[in-house]
Amino acid sequence: MRSLPLPLALTARISPVAVLACAGWALTSGPAASSATAGHPTAQSASSQSSSSSSSSAGPSSTVAAKAYSSAPSPCTSVSAATVKSLVPGAKTSGKEIPSTDTKLRRTCSWNALKGYDYRWLDVSFEISGSDQEATQEYEQRVKEKSGGGAVPGLGNSAYSVVNLTTEDKQQTREGVVMVRVSNALVIVTYNGSDFDTKKAPGTDEINKGAIQAARAAVGALGGGQSQSG
Repeated sequence: MRSLPLPLALTARISPVAVLACAGWALTSGPAASSATAGHPTAQSASSQSSSSSSSSAGPSSTVAAKAYSSAPSPCTSVSAATVKSLVPGAKTSGKEIPSTDTKLRRTCSWNALKGYDYRWLDVSFEISGSDQEATQEYEQRVKEKSGGGAVPGLGNSAYSVVNLTTEDKQQTREGVVMVRVSNALVIVTYNGSDFDTKKAPGTDEINKGAIQAARAAVGALGGGQSQSG
């Protein structure tokens, strides 16, 4: 008598990202596979061995997602000269990079100037995390620390903007902060201003739009820090 063919082992090809997102999820065979193997213990054993072999051959490399960004781009060239002139009148468009203990993972550029009585300050920072998950956790923590803002649609994987007004010795200063996550990278933009003649601060809309404008430019510059694998 001709023996029936063994049922095909259920296989699943899971991408590295899906493995990280769905850790611990047990894959099971469908009804057809169950009915086919119910009366054939030897076939069921062969299927189990095949699944075990497939799982062990996957190796650690298949469960680790490649980092999209391996290093931070140059922050002082992340914003165009025209944008710097618009947001920080009178500032040197080349900016000044702030010293960092690890320029591969964190870089910041600063522009500031006093033109007449108007003062403006702009900071653009890039921070590279070890994974998307680490960047997401850092992003969410920072958002919690900056209450009162809102999401910025269409910018990175997620973006948040907040504007606050402070007063010291009757001098107002309004500061906007935009935080953006793009894969395993964070972009942090700080933009503030004061008028030393009127003692007033620029309007909320002006500061918020300026900070978002700089953030969009900085996100566009992230390509300079992209790894070959990304």
